[in-house]
Amino acid sequence: MQTLDPDILKTFLAFVDGGSLAQAASVVGRSPSAVTAQMQRLEEIVGEPLLLAQGRGRGLTPAGEDLVGHARRILAAHTEAWLALKGARADGRVAIGTTQDFADSGLPELLRAFAVSHWRVRIELRVGRSAELTHALQAGQLDLAITMRQAPAPDEVGVLREPMLWLCSQKGLAAREEEVPLALLDPNCGFREAALAALDTVGRRYRIAAGSASLAGLRTAVNAGIALTLRTARFAHSGIVEAPREFGLPPVPLAEFAIRLRQGADLPARDLAELLVGNLALTGVGG
Repeated sequence: MQTLDPDILKTFLAFVDGGSLAQAASVVGRSPSAVTAQMQRLEEIVGEPLLLAQGRGRGLTPAGEDLVGHARRILAAHTEAWLALKGARADGRVAIGTTQDFADSGLPELLRAFAVSHWRVRIELRVGRSAELTHALQAGQLDLAITMRQAPAPDEVGVLREPMLWLCSQKGLAAREEEVPLALLDPNCGFREAALAALDTVGRRYRIAAGSASLAGLRTAVNAGIALTLRTARFAHSGIVEAPREFGLPPVPLAEFAIRLRQGADLPARDLAELLVGNLALTGVGG
């Protein structure tokens, strides 16, 4: 009996949750051809086709659907075993900072798993904007930070790539208008810059209908139907969905987030960083 490689299962779930091989490639940091080769290898191990042609993309066969649950359980057991061995004798303190994107989606379940296994380690959590967190990390106030990535940094230990999406209320906009009404975080914000640049590139008129220092403010404006926003799928819940194609919104790039570790950080912080690098891209989006 051949074993199921956890790395290949991570790629498979990245496809399942992202909906395409290209998105899976960006999540796991491999080329599309390497991802295709991994899926072919997985099909050889299983002995069944897992993917099928579906329109312009690919979907799952019945065997592929069956594998999803098994893959999630295998990876969960793999992570649980790794954490148990790492956390058995760990103690100390870990100060972690994150943007709201991951505080709302993905990070809580990983922090809980870490807290259970590293039960003698005191966790201190700080949620803020990327610039604030970067300053705190550089000042030694944080051991670890998840920030939006503007350029490569020497303290990066992992990079997460997720598609930016135009998002709106599931009820649509309250009123149609010629200008695109936007809900955006106050400067400086990578999503704000990407939204304005994309609209400027195609000559589409827009107005800032709502500005906020927090994602809660954006959520209020979008749910009210007075504006659209640009975020990732992590923001698309509680009445917020991807904007329909008839809105004619321009294409936007991938969002990049960096997992950054303070130089000289203690072992518990390094353990948590390794956990996030291996699992954060697979939590909080999709299944």
